[in-house]
Amino acid sequence: MIRQRIPWLPLILVGVSLLFLVLSETGALSPLERSLSYIVGPIERTLASISDTLGNLTQTSRDIRDLQQQIEELEHANNTLVQENIRLLEYEAENAQLRQQLNFARENPTHSLLGADVIERGCEIYPCASVIGNDTNPYLHYLIINAGSRDEVAVGMPVVTGGSVMVGRIAQVSPNLAYVQLLNDPQIQVAAMLQQSRVTGMVEGTADGGLLMTDILPDEQVNEGETIITSAAGGLLPRGLILGQVATVSYQESELFQQAVVRPAIDFRRLETVLIITNFPTPNLDEFLENEEE
Repeated sequence: MIRQRIPWLPLILVGVSLLFLVLSETGALSPLERSLSYIVGPIERTLASISDTLGNLTQTSRDIRDLQQQIEELEHANNTLVQENIRLLEYEAENAQLRQQLNFARENPTHSLLGADVIERGCEIYPCASVIGNDTNPYLHYLIINAGSRDEVAVGMPVVTGGSVMVGRIAQVSPNLAYVQLLNDPQIQVAAMLQQSRVTGMVEGTADGGLLMTDILPDEQVNEGETIITSAAGGLLPRGLILGQVATVSYQESELFQQAVVRPAIDFRRLETVLIITNFPTPNLDEFLENEEE
C-alpha cells in the first residue's frame, strides 16, 4: 500500500501569510515596517531615478533623431531656394541684356540687326601669342561669336552691345563663327566726335589695350567727362554709337594735334551677348561720279 505525501509547503506559506496579516492588523509589525522602509526607500528612489533617467535618455534620443530629420529637411529646402534664387538672378541679368538690345533695335529702326553669343575671349588673361599661335602681337584683343557667313555676317560689320555701345568690327568669318576685333585693338581706327561739343577726331586702340582719341585740332576745347560717339565720317559706321568718355587731355606744342585718353564705355571681359549691325543707311558717294560722267 502506497502512502500519499501531504503538500506541506503550500500550507506553511498560507499559515505564514495569515500570521503576518494578523500581526500587521494588530500593529505588531510596525517597528519592522519602519526599519524596512529606511532600507527599501532609498533603493526605491534610486531605482525610480534610474528609470526616469533611462526614460529621459530614450526621449532625448528620439528628440535628437527628430531634430536631425528636421535639419536635413531644412537644408534640402534651403538648397532648393538657393538654386532657385541663382536661376532667377541669371534670368534677371539675361533679361536686362535683352531689354538693352531691344531698346537699341527700337531706337534704330533703319538698322538690320543680328544677335549672337560670345563663345571665346582672347588676350584678356594670357597673351594672344599663346592663344592663337601665329599672331605675335601680345595685345591683340578679339572675341569669337556664334554667328557667321551663313547668317549673312560679313567682314567690316560693326558689333555693338546694349545701350548703343560699340564693341568692335567683324574681322574674319567662317560659316558659323565670326572673329570680332575689339575697339581697343591698335589696328582699329574709328571716326569719332564729342557728343556735346561736336569736336571730331579718331579713336584708336593702344599697345597696352587702352583707347585714345587723336587728331583733335589744337584750338578745339575738349572737356574731361565728355561722351565720345561715332561720327559716321566715311560711311563705314552709323552715327551715334558710344565709344567712351574723355578721361584726360594732353597737348604738346611740338605736336600738331591734341589727344585724349578715353575711358571705355564697357568692360570687354564681361561681354556675353552682342548685336551685329548687318545693314544701316549710308550715303551713296558714287552719285558724284555718276553726275560727272553725265
